[in-house]
Amino acid sequence: MLLLVLWATAATAAERPTRADLQRALALHERSVVTVKGGRGTGPGIIVGGEGQVLTAVGHVNLEGAQVEYERQVLPATVLLADAALKVAVVAAPAGTYPAVPVQVAAGSPEGQWLIGVVRGPGRRQTPMSAQARSGAGPFIDVDLVLPPGSPLFDTRGRLVAVAVQRHGRGCRALPLEVVKQRLAPRVASP
Repeated sequence: MLLLVLWATAATAAERPTRADLQRALALHERSVVTVKGGRGTGPGIIVGGEGQVLTAVGHVNLEGAQVEYERQVLPATVLLADAALKVAVVAAPAGTYPAVPVQVAAGSPEGQWLIGVVRGPGRRQTPMSAQARSGAGPFIDVDLVLPPGSPLFDTRGRLVAVAVQRHGRGCRALPLEVVKQRLAPRVASP
């Protein structure tokens, strides 16, 4: 019995992100996170398409449009879609080349996986931290990281797997990319 407990503990510890995993996520965050501004609010978004597509929280946009702040430039953006129930939106910055993050759309929920988010520390210092994803209401997962809506969550390989959509308790509620793909991609593709 003791061997089973030790083996389970070792397996969990092995899955925990390493310092290198945390640094990789921080580098991706610094490169691909933008600020999205709309009539309803301002917050982070993550570049998911090399042509300027940004995934963010729906509270940062309005239907007339939004702005994306990238490399200290404020660019007009078109709202491709906004879903109040899923609490996410996709906007497109003007044509150009942008540093999109690697994306991992896995079947099923990332529940139980270690996820990495970048938390703002004292003096606006960005600090990568990790926590395990837990089951949340509906299609959402809960993560014990205090992230603003629109913040990315990476797996230990540095791939985007979820986006924070609201603060929840002492952490955040996030939407896995699998749900974004299933529910939103068909709407973007259709005229």
